This record gives sequence, C-alpha cells and structure tokens, in this order.
Amino acid sequence: MNEQNNNGSRMSLSQALDLIKSREGKNYDNEKVNLAELQRLTGITRAKLRRLKKNGFVEKENGNKGRKANDTVLTGYTSVLDNFLRSNLTNSQVCYERLIELGYKGSWSTVRAYIARHKDLIPAARQIVTPQGNRGRRFSTEPGQSYQMDWGFVNVLSENGDIIRAACFAMICHHCGQRFIEFFPNAKQENLFIGMLHAFKYMGIPKTVLTDNMKSVVIKRDSDGRPIWNHDYEVFMKVVGFETRLCKPYHPFTKGKVERLVQFVKGHFLAGRTFMNVTDLNEQALNWCNSQNSAYHKALDMIPNDVHWEKCGKVAVELKKREELFVYLCPARRISFDGFVNYEGRRFGVPYTYTQKTVHVYRHGRELLIYSADMKQKLATHEVTWSRRDSYCKDQYANPEQPEEFPTANIKTLIEQIAQPQEDDYFDQFDFSGGDDEQ
Repeated sequence: MNEQNNNGSRMSLSQALDLIKSREGKNYDNEKVNLAELQRLTGITRAKLRRLKKNGFVEKENGNKGRKANDTVLTGYTSVLDNFLRSNLTNSQVCYERLIELGYKGSWSTVRAYIARHKDLIPAARQIVTPQGNRGRRFSTEPGQSYQMDWGFVNVLSENGDIIRAACFAMICHHCGQRFIEFFPNAKQENLFIGMLHAFKYMGIPKTVLTDNMKSVVIKRDSDGRPIWNHDYEVFMKVVGFETRLCKPYHPFTKGKVERLVQFVKGHFLAGRTFMNVTDLNEQALNWCNSQNSAYHKALDMIPNDVHWEKCGKVAVELKKREELFVYLCPARRISFDGFVNYEGRRFGVPYTYTQKTVHVYRHGRELLIYSADMKQKLATHEVTWSRRDSYCKDQYANPEQPEEFPTANIKTLIEQIAQPQEDDYFDQFDFSGGDDEQ
C-alpha cells in the first residue's frame, strides 16, 4: 500500500502523523512512532526526526531567526552605497563594480538586495511624457562602412569646490558597437580633430562618419540642401581620407547608437567616478572601453572586439603616422607677453631663449609637450592637470648677470668673527631644581 500522494510528492509531518494515528487508532503513541516510516512518508532525515520527537513533533523556530549580525560583508561600505542612491545611481552592477574597486569582497546579490531595501534614498523620478512608440526602422550599415560620433557634457566638481564643465567625445562603430571615448575641457574644433584621430587609431578609419549638424563640421546648407562644410573640417576629411554624412536633427534612428553610448557613459562609467586629472580620467575611460568592447552584448548578440577585428577591421583603414596629421595633433599657440601659451584653458610656460612668436602644443599621456614652430625642437615639458594655476618651465625668465666689484689693491685689514655668546634665559633665576647653595 503506497501511503504517499498520487503525484508522488512527500507528505508534511502533520499529514504523516495523522495517517499513522488513523492506522494505529488507540494504540498510537508519540513515543513509539516508527521513525523509519516517518522518514519514508516525509523525506525528513532520521536525525531531525529524533530532535522533533523530543519536542512532541512540534517544529519550533530557530532562536536566531530575525537577528542580524553586527558585522556583515557590507560593513564599511553602506555609506558609499547610500551616497550612490542619493545621487540617483541605482544600477546594482555599477554599484558593485565601484565597491570592488574599494576592496569589497562580497557578492553582487548582496548589493542588489541592499539597494532593494533602501529605495527610500533614491530621489523622486521626474514626470515624463507618454512614449509615442516606434515610427521607423533603425539605420544599419555593413562592417567598417560607418562610425557615429557625438559630444556629451558633464560637470566636474574640483577639489576647491568649483564646478568645471568637461566634454566627452564619443565614437562607436555602427555595425559591431566597438566604442571609444575621450574627455576634453571643451568641445572646440581642435579637440574634435584630436578625438577623431585617437578614435581612428583605436578602431581604424571608416568610409563614412555619421554626425549631427555641429558648427565645427558644417556651416549651413545651400539652396538644394547640400551641406557647406567648415573649411578646416573639409581639409581634415581629405587629409585623413573619409567622408561625412549629416543626420536629420531630432531623429535618433540614424545616430541613436552614439547617443545611447553617451547616456550609458553618464549612467555607468561616470557614476560615482573620481579622478585626479584629465589624464587619469582618460586612462580610466580607455580601460573601461577595453572592458566593454571585450564583453558580450546581448542586444547585439556578439562581442564587439572580436567582430570588429574579424569583419570591420578588414574594411577600415589603419591610421598611419604622417607629418600632415601632426598639424591636428599639435595645434599652434601664440606666446603671450609674459611667456605663456594657453591650452585647454590652462597656461604653460615657454623658455625665454625661444625667440619666435608661435609654438605647437601636444598632450601625450601625462605630459604636455611644447615644440617649436617648425616641430624640430622640443622646448618644454609640463605635467597635465586641470589646475587653474600657471605652470612654469625652466628658464622661462632671464636672470641677467649683475656687475660685481673686486679689489684692486692688497687687502691688509683683518677682522675676527667669534661665536655668539649664549644668553641666559630670564626664567632661569626661578629654577630651584639645583637646590640651595647657601648652607
């Protein structure tokens, strides 16, 4: 006789006891219950049934239920998580990665559970309009055919409490999603050229670049709607070897990938980010790009790094070192009357021995290099920071030799210098530690 349910599931302890009680009738006794039979009916181990038998088969709650340990794996990191939530950073994966950088040893699920319990710290969401739905098909291209580029802006809180605006240059491969970002103090045209050259060096030169109608790219359109390019940008296109396609304003279906990348950078990379200077920030950004390009993307169903070099890299042209590119990587600057050049909103010194009026400035890693007008002589090297203080260089100002007189006759006068006598302290007369001398 099979006493289990028809579906083969185990009985609860109370059901099994009721079944045995109904079978044995008046002879039923808790002290004489067959534990082997109970184990067969309920699936509970024999050791646990012995413990329950001592309590009359009454299951009691654990004495530690509801109690929490004083120290948990999140101890010491809760204040950091609270600050993230107050700043509207709710992505548990981003919070987990930030804590890992600070030495957190726990799991992602612990961070996710903490965020779920402290949603009261998150600022109230803004009221948004009702979405209008999909009205078109997204624009797609073949491997290596086109990249998308755009600017994003972020406020930087400096160490002295000032708010500084920074610009983020973003470029992404339209086909595989390979991405590149770099930060600049502003979004001037010379920084656009530097960012594009660095992106081309990272990903290769495509056939076409998709962008919006920014002033550093296009001036206006003619009567037929054809773009009238900015002269410097048109020359830059011919020197590097690519074409530009302008996108329709307020139409994210053609340039939506780079716009989404800018949003993702603000919500993922920049959230809770700290840095020392622009070079440190760009080094962190490059490491972040390498990590994202090497990770699997579910929406694309691919790893961008693998697909880019397997397919797009065969079409995109490698950016090689050429003399005409140094004009864009090393913009010209005019020397001021006090011996400084202005670059990215900061002033850097030039040696006084350089007599010409212009120089070329090149930011490379953690150094700012100043070259002569003909790019044949390196004049000075400065450390790259976002400090507003002027950066001086060696021999920036001349120190002319002053005339000095020397004796014309033999010196016969001799004077002697002796050591300065040690003066007694006024309070020494009140020092009675030596005892009484008059005895």
